[in-house]
Amino acid sequence: MLHRLRTKFVASTLAPLLVAALALPTGAVAADYSLIRDAEIEHISRTLAAPIFVAAGLDPAAVEIHLVADDRINAFVAGGQRVFLNTGLLLAVRDPLEIAGVIAHETGHISGGHLARTQQALQAATTQSILAFLLGAAAIVGGAGADGGAAVMLGGREMTERTLLRYTRSQESAADQAALTLLVKAGYSPRGLVSFMELMGQQEGLLEARQDPYVRSHPMFPDRASALRERAGTGEGRPLPTEIVNGFPRMQAKILGFTQPLGAVLRKYPVTDTSVPARYARAIANHRLGRLDEALREMDAVIALDDKDVYALELRGQILLEHGRVADAVELYGRAMALAPTQPLIRVGYATALIATNDTARTAAAIVALRTALDQERTNGDAWRLLAEAFARTGDIGQASLASAEQHMLASNAKEALRFAEQALRRLDSGTPAWLRAQDIKRSAENG
Repeated sequence: MLHRLRTKFVASTLAPLLVAALALPTGAVAADYSLIRDAEIEHISRTLAAPIFVAAGLDPAAVEIHLVADDRINAFVAGGQRVFLNTGLLLAVRDPLEIAGVIAHETGHISGGHLARTQQALQAATTQSILAFLLGAAAIVGGAGADGGAAVMLGGREMTERTLLRYTRSQESAADQAALTLLVKAGYSPRGLVSFMELMGQQEGLLEARQDPYVRSHPMFPDRASALRERAGTGEGRPLPTEIVNGFPRMQAKILGFTQPLGAVLRKYPVTDTSVPARYARAIANHRLGRLDEALREMDAVIALDDKDVYALELRGQILLEHGRVADAVELYGRAMALAPTQPLIRVGYATALIATNDTARTAAAIVALRTALDQERTNGDAWRLLAEAFARTGDIGQASLASAEQHMLASNAKEALRFAEQALRRLDSGTPAWLRAQDIKRSAENG
């Protein structure tokens, strides 16, 4: 479902990454994660996070926030300055300050260099495990018997796990303390971090199979909550910006609408609830079931309250586009883009609708929109794919091949990037900026 919602709530694949000992067990290598893209949710998350990144001495533009399509309560950092937040976490929190607390905690791991240190600890732990295995094998060969050798191996494994657990707990404590400092410096009340720890403490009584990963890898939540509560005091911080206060319930409603069945949506947001978040969730749930009239009725009521509501216009545009009402979708996306010109995802949605018209003139306008979106966000693989399609429709195979090469290079698919770069070089005029870029991709792919 998420893959189908290409223009708004979009899923992609994250290659396996080594993650720090945050929300995943120490030493775990993440499986493929399904990432979602959504302009509204990303805007709220980044607006909330930016003061925290600044407080940590980080450039907010350099720290990436990714949304993981997973209903478990989980968050982690990986691959340098990248923060990952599960949709399950965003649904579980009760207050935007709890999200701020989680982001501050993860930022504490980044500023503390814990990812690099975790890799060093893992290398040491691996060495420890190998030595235990060799000692166990030597004991068996030396006549101690299989039971004696196995005991040595198990003892070595337990020693390794204890070492890593102590290391993890040390990092968690350091990140907790850093988070409090960052929250206060950013002007946020630290009570969100405390209340999130209390929420996680309630999970510790569950059977391990029912616990969220955050609990299994963040031990002793009640103790941590108590320590944080004592240090946090009663600081309230500055009032949150209105766009966060109003955007937080809309964000949760959107996630619920896109990820849960209609029954679950109606339990949370019955038809008697006429709030904007409730209408959002019901519109999305009805859209997913193909009930266009019901979805549009809900969205019309939202837009009637504010006809300059960027994200409501975008969402209505998405619903229309995915039901084949392309011309209407173009108009709505165009209005949204004019109101939020710095939002590349909205611009990509607009270009998607333009391409869907199968009108040559509008395809040319889509190319302009996509190039602007890529100037704003060069790592948008979906935009490169659409740009390749648009150029191919206009007959410009050289530029289409170059865009495909960019897309595959971004996805670390060196073989396909090389193939398309060579195609581009055969079609583009030698010495032009596009030709030189194709040369760069070709060299990078050959060396990769």
